[in-house]
Amino acid sequence: MIPDITIGNTLIGKDHKPFIIAEMSGNHNQSLDKALAIIDAAADAGAHAVKIQTYTADTLTINVSHGEFLINDPKSLWNGRNLYDLYQEAYTPWEWHQAIFDRAKQRGIICFSTPFDDTAVDFLEQLNAPAYKIASFENNHLPLLKKVAQTGKPIIMSTGISTLADIEIAVKTLKENGCKDLVLLKCTSTYPATPQNSNILTIPHLYQLFKCYAGLSDHTLGIGVAVAAVALGARVIEKHFTIDRGEGGVDAAFSMEPREFKMLVEESERAFLGLGQVQYGIQEDEKKSLTFKRSIYIIADMEKGEAFSEKNIRIIRPGLGLSPKYFDALIGKHVNRDVTRGTALTFDLLG
Repeated sequence: MIPDITIGNTLIGKDHKPFIIAEMSGNHNQSLDKALAIIDAAADAGAHAVKIQTYTADTLTINVSHGEFLINDPKSLWNGRNLYDLYQEAYTPWEWHQAIFDRAKQRGIICFSTPFDDTAVDFLEQLNAPAYKIASFENNHLPLLKKVAQTGKPIIMSTGISTLADIEIAVKTLKENGCKDLVLLKCTSTYPATPQNSNILTIPHLYQLFKCYAGLSDHTLGIGVAVAAVALGARVIEKHFTIDRGEGGVDAAFSMEPREFKMLVEESERAFLGLGQVQYGIQEDEKKSLTFKRSIYIIADMEKGEAFSEKNIRIIRPGLGLSPKYFDALIGKHVNRDVTRGTALTFDLLG
């Protein structure tokens, strides 16, 4: 049995509803007011947590505008962009972090971040971050993983663009450096992702293989893949979030708006509640519906001693008489008293 994980005042575990994270990323468009409004909208939509990213362009790359430092993919949302300029546009200024953490606390939701280097971890520790996220693109950065694990905080790690061997090395590194509470997220690192390349059947396999809770970092449009993931055992769902896709932003095109996110929270919880347990037989709440099943009824007035036949008994609704399985065996048997049409046939009427 894998123990529950506590992040803030929320439990993540087998018997707890999914933990739903609203990923702000760079959708604040370099406006603190917009960032705070995103937190308010996420809280109103029912998110359990909001996640930001802690880096600078200089901690991710260098300012070079040729070759591999340019995105050259016609299918990419960021085709033709210089990496440095893209990260400069998307980063969340560090001087905003305290205000963002404070607003989340005021709204009763958890705030945590993805650090991208050691200085970011040190900074987030000063803010008493309750947990850490490791991005798919950083899960091979073993020195960073060691640094994060040594905080002793819960860690949620995405597994996009990773072989199974890559994931094993990352998990081993985290655990050897003090990580006790780990969640692995199935992730497809395309933006947006398609349902066809989501492969969420991997989620229960991650749970079984690494003996830790698993979930989904979802870049698909809509909520269908995420809800299906909950049915497969996902206990954490992460989705990019914005107030209005029409306002633009580096990740806006595949981010959810508040109405959609609220639906995600509600339907994920319904999917979780619907799992229940293996159950057969009649539940207490179903008993009142027995009347709509079929059973054997007397359909003509009968006198004591008269034989049952297809002319005087029939399988009909409601379901308060004998089971239809007895019908053939009852033919030729005798009633032990006078009965009227519409009487449920029960064993105490047999002669």
